[in-house]
Amino acid sequence: MRQGQTFADLPALANHLRSELVNKKTIVLYAYNGTGKTRLSMAFKDIGKQGGPDGEARDTLYFNAFTEDLFHWDNDLEGDSDRKLTLNADSRFFAGLAELEMDNRIRPMLQRYADFDFRIDSQEWTVRFSRTVNGEVIDNIKVSRGEENLFVWCFFLAVMRLAMDPEIEAYRWVKYVYIDDPISSLDEHNAISVGNHLAQLLNEADNPLKVVISSHHPLFFNVMHNELDARKSKKVSAHFLARSKADGSYKLAYTGATPFFHHVAVLTDLYQAAQSGELYTYHFNMLRSVLEKSASFHGFSNFSACIPTDDADDPEGVLHARLINILSHGDYSLFEPVPMGDENKEHFKTILDGFLNRYPFNTDLFPQPAPAAGPAGTP
Repeated sequence: MRQGQTFADLPALANHLRSELVNKKTIVLYAYNGTGKTRLSMAFKDIGKQGGPDGEARDTLYFNAFTEDLFHWDNDLEGDSDRKLTLNADSRFFAGLAELEMDNRIRPMLQRYADFDFRIDSQEWTVRFSRTVNGEVIDNIKVSRGEENLFVWCFFLAVMRLAMDPEIEAYRWVKYVYIDDPISSLDEHNAISVGNHLAQLLNEADNPLKVVISSHHPLFFNVMHNELDARKSKKVSAHFLARSKADGSYKLAYTGATPFFHHVAVLTDLYQAAQSGELYTYHFNMLRSVLEKSASFHGFSNFSACIPTDDADDPEGVLHARLINILSHGDYSLFEPVPMGDENKEHFKTILDGFLNRYPFNTDLFPQPAPAAGPAGTP
């Protein structure tokens, strides 16, 4: 992974993304939960609202947690029969709900993923769901959280499709689209399907929109990276986004020719922290996560199986396993940047180096420091 750029705050990062979209069609971001992806999407949107004589200027259609909150359930607690999803009638997201026949635009998309049906009441601002079971239609059902998310996502896709059409006046203001984590509560099959379908829409030749997609889901990130052909396309770029726990700044690093999975991104962070000496107690928590996933992948029941056992001071790996057990627990480990002591830093480096030596990874991601130069006149 190449060295990246650092930004003091989210507005500065959002401005950079907008400048990058001058020459790009799509930006794909991978970031861990808690990095600030949703806040970044709102900072990006807010820049587009600046200016305009009446404060109504806007240029960004966005999908994030705020979009999902425009839909909420009325479960009919008294009658327990008329369950419906209510829409926020004050939101401009629903512009053209009746005249643009949103039902017919959403339904073909939803049928790609789900077996339930729906009907929108544009007077009441509600959505009711139904499902056919053994030839009988069951109305006013409560769909699962995953099914609800799929419906909201398909609603958004229908709106985005309208925004791609320059003849549709209701969404002609859309210049940018920011999509943050569209696959919450979905299984991996649907994560792949959603990514594939989204890429098909964005790859359409007549798509005029500039798009940013951010996700904490490594599978979805890799699907988008591959389907948008970020390796070859000069119109697509992919980045890893990280936030410093020390000063709150944000770092954007280009992922290179190979999109990395979650564990590779974590290992890269850990390696760079170890090389710089800026190690904190929460790094033990991150290392444990990688070891646990690696042990499971290789068929072991405990992460200690992936700890090197050839260290002279810890030939059976017992000390290092205990250190990880102790230092990866506690409320401080993730949220407070507590520096490691020098002795624990050495143990950490030994465990990490042993793991990287035992399991081969791309050496370009983990460059070894150059050997120190010898005295003058020596080779």
